[in-house]
Amino acid sequence: MDPQRETPKKNNTEHLIADRREGIGVCGWILVSLSFLLVLTTFPISIWACIKVVREYERAVVFRLGRILSKKAKGPGLILILPCIDTFIKADLRTVCCNIPPQEILTKDAVTTQVDGVVYYRIHSAVSAIANITDVHSATFLLAQTTLRNVLGMQSLAQLLAGREEIAHSIQAILDSATEQWGIQVSRVEIKDVRIPVAMQRAMAAEAEAAQEARAKVVAAEGEMNASKALKQASMVLAESPAALQLRYLQTLTTLAAENNSTIVFPLPMNMLEGLGQKNRGG
Repeated sequence: MDPQRETPKKNNTEHLIADRREGIGVCGWILVSLSFLLVLTTFPISIWACIKVVREYERAVVFRLGRILSKKAKGPGLILILPCIDTFIKADLRTVCCNIPPQEILTKDAVTTQVDGVVYYRIHSAVSAIANITDVHSATFLLAQTTLRNVLGMQSLAQLLAGREEIAHSIQAILDSATEQWGIQVSRVEIKDVRIPVAMQRAMAAEAEAAQEARAKVVAAEGEMNASKALKQASMVLAESPAALQLRYLQTLTTLAAENNSTIVFPLPMNMLEGLGQKNRGG
């Protein structure tokens, strides 16, 4: 996110909250004085109603006569609440896991899919989360659903299946920008599952199988070509040395005898075969 864009948003939010914190007026100060007097006259019994405990992961926004008491939330620890004129609302600052149910989405290439995801966010400004929106968690949940459908609707099926991480980062940036004025910080967005129709799954499986068979045929053809080149080089070497051919012949006989002992091999000298060939030609 651009820091220059974040600063005006924060300033505008603080300005709106500051407008709500104008003076409480003469009547307000009279009521505050009466409240202090009530606390003093009923002390120490009243102290149990005035002291509130705020946990480490919570912040309390105190309203005095309907106006926010200070520029920032109170806590953690003990806070003082005046009876009759002060009220407070607690905000939980822990990370919230928002599970987005499966959304039926029509992709850019007109394929119907069901996509679900999860969003992790937390409240970083308790004052903004309480003063600027009615229900911050419900609003964030609905905005996450809408953003997921809008972003995935602009992607094709191939982009959706191959670029989950980039799409998740894009959704996170949009959510973080939109919820900044609510005091929300989106820390992580994940796309859990993408469900496509059964017919589309079969078509994709057939396409992948055909591509795999094509690659297997190419590999087999390359192997045959390399084998033929190796045999050609071996024949040239054997032609230059008749003794090497004889040794290769004996090695083949040894291999056959080791693999299958029931096979009977009668070796014949190569010279005898050459002599028989010459007699046949002469006859």
